[in-house]
Parts: sequence; structure tokens; C-alpha cells
Amino acid sequence: MTQTQLPLYVIDAFTDTLFKGNQAAVVPLEHWLPESMMQSIASENNLSETAFFVKNAEGIFEIRWFSPLKEIDFCGHATLASAYVIFNHLGEKDTLKFWAKAVGTIEVDERENGRIEMRFPNRSPEKLSVIPSALQTGLSIAPLEFHKNQQAYFAVYANEEDVKNVVPDLEKLKTLAPLDVVVTAPSKAYDFASRYFWPANGGVEDPVTGSIHAGLAPFWAKRLGKSELVALQASKRTGVLYCRVTQERIFVSGTCVQYLQGSVTLNA
Repeated sequence: MTQTQLPLYVIDAFTDTLFKGNQAAVVPLEHWLPESMMQSIASENNLSETAFFVKNAEGIFEIRWFSPLKEIDFCGHATLASAYVIFNHLGEKDTLKFWAKAVGTIEVDERENGRIEMRFPNRSPEKLSVIPSALQTGLSIAPLEFHKNQQAYFAVYANEEDVKNVVPDLEKLKTLAPLDVVVTAPSKAYDFASRYFWPANGGVEDPVTGSIHAGLAPFWAKRLGKSELVALQASKRTGVLYCRVTQERIFVSGTCVQYLQGSVTLNA
């Protein structure tokens, strides 16, 4: 029996403090593994996401993201973590290009302030006229309004305290699959705050969700009348995201801290 060693990094994303932000496992590959194997590795890691990427002949990093439960269409924090690994361990310094089927090309740059900036599509949500009953009754505090984009339902509250105190009914929210639920409100110390529940796709609560800020940032930019915003994800681990909004693109940036570098051993 032969063994294959794959590099593995665990990165805390959207934080400058170890044990904060959102953990992502990053596994650089020379060629794709079977999908079942990638899912098994992600389930074994048991983190919000494990990112796998392969650099193609055009120099673009094809990337896929897996939660412990399933493959995910779009993940911001694991893209940030992957860029951190590429910049710090794989010798790349120019603009990176990631490609994923559901979102297309994501360009990433390393900024002088130490942040890594990602360019996302604008996924601004639209207000809901018909509200699913599971959404109406699935949150312990009633929001002011509901919106929706390709990824999640948005429950909008008047203040950050409601966002921090709301308790989800996970069994009800699970029936809203494939969409997740983000709760959000203006923030006193930041521009806005959010929490993200995803029982059907990954777990109870995602610590920091970069992808949903492709919808949150344009929503709050319009509400607050500003194009540059600082966001708090108010999970137990917390995370800070820096957002910049243009008509076509949403720029989301943050910092990372490396927790672990090791390897995965596979038996062939």
C-alpha cells in the first residue's frame, strides 16, 4: 500500500487574532481528487469549510469548497484563507484569479495594509413580498422586514442587540433549503452587524461568512448612503470585514492568522 501526503493549512480568516474569525482548512492540489474523497476530508476536518484548489494551465486557481455536509457554491472566508496560503506559502505575489462554477472569476489582491481584498459579484437582495411561514416563525425575535438573494434570506432588525440575542429554530430554518438565513442590523461600533444560520448546508451558525457580504454590503451601502463600510459578524468567534461597493462589484477584505500547517495522509 502506498501513501500520498497532501499539504493542509488551517487558517483563521477575517481576524488578526488567533482563535477568532472563521476557521478554514486549505488543501492545495496538483490535480483534482474524487469528489467523495474531498467530501470525506472536509467531514473529517469538521470546519465550516475546507477549500481545495488546482492551478490550471492559464494560471487561474480553480477552487471548490466543502462544508462537513456538502459542497458549497460560494465561500468567502475559505477563499480569503486560500489566498493567504498562496501568498505566504506558494510564492505568488501578483493578483490571484480564482474560478468557481457558481460565481465565475474572483480576483484577489494583497494590500499594503496587510488585508487581502476579494472582488465579488454584486448580489444585492430584493425585498420579499411573500414570506415563507418557516422564516416568519423560525426566529425568536420578529424582524422588521425580509429580503432574499441567491444565497440566503435576509432578516433585517432595528438594532445590533436583536441580532445578537435572536435564537433560530433550526428545524424550521432547515426547511428553507437550499437557502440559508442571515440576520442583520445597523451597528454602533461598526456600520452593520450580522449572524448567519445554515442548518441545511453546513451547521448551526457560521462564525464569519464572507460570501453573504456580497449581498449585505450593497444592501447597507444603500441604506446608510456610503460606499465603504466596516462589518461585524457577531458570532461567538466574531469577525471583521471591510467592504467597498461599486455598481458591478463588491470588494470584501480582511486579515488572516495561521493556526496549523500539516499534511493529510491518504492510502492508495
